Amino acid sequence: MTNKGYEELTTLLSDMKLSQRPKIVIDLDEARQLGDLKENAEYHAAKEDLANMDKKIAETEDTVSRSIIIDPAILPHDKISFGSSIVLIDLDTDEEINYTIVGSQESNPEEGLISFNSPLAKQLLGKEEGDEVKAKLPGGIKEFEVEKVFYKG
Repeated sequence: MTNKGYEELTTLLSDMKLSQRPKIVIDLDEARQLGDLKENAEYHAAKEDLANMDKKIAETEDTVSRSIIIDPAILPHDKISFGSSIVLIDLDTDEEINYTIVGSQESNPEEGLISFNSPLAKQLLGKEEGDEVKAKLPGGIKEFEVEKVFYKG
């Protein structure tokens, strides 16, 4: 993952531990004070929320501990690689598509960030400007031309 993605993930983890979880603990304590725990829906909901938050914290801690940070600025970008930004032309529609290849945790296709493990990125890695790619995607085969490969830091 990139350093930016790592920082975002550790910020999220910190927020979950220092803000979100303590709020749930307060909600649980307040619900506990409402009386009979067997029929106390607020208590059971808060207890479930706490269990879900603890699970999310554990999963995020695991991801952070296994993360490998790669600085894409030091990689060559004459060919598509991790961290490359690319401009593709859909050869069927002449539509211009922009992507940046990032780590799995950073992936957000709506923002143009695709995981290096995605079907499209796997088929683009190693390609260079001018190459045509017949990509086998979940929605069928699409043909692209690599118009530009660069690093935008």
